[in-house]
Amino acid sequence: MSDSSLPDPSWTVAALSALAHEHRLAAFRRLVEAGPAGLNAGELANAMALAPSSLTFHLQALLHAGLITQRRASRHVIYAADFTAMNGLVGYLLQNCCGRDGACRPACDPAPVMCHPEQKSA
Repeated sequence: MSDSSLPDPSWTVAALSALAHEHRLAAFRRLVEAGPAGLNAGELANAMALAPSSLTFHLQALLHAGLITQRRASRHVIYAADFTAMNGLVGYLLQNCCGRDGACRPACDPAPVMCHPEQKSA
């Protein structure tokens, strides 16, 4: 690729494949919302109403794809989104899908939360 700061296509396919599951996508989104501090596996399992073994399976797929990190804190395993990888993936999609002029490239600000069309705002 001409821009060495963007990930290669094979990594992009692996990352998108890891996100192409309802539970993995939901886990990744919760980790993005949690920020760099991340969440421990128990908190994430409770928040998603998943059995810990099921969650571990999905987190391992995200970890293997390089989209999240894990670290130990005492007896807990803390998972966090890898924001460099996330921004690289978004950058790759925008660079190659929106044209090279960057006309559709938004500023990346993870703070605002957009509602899904089916959700009603209060």
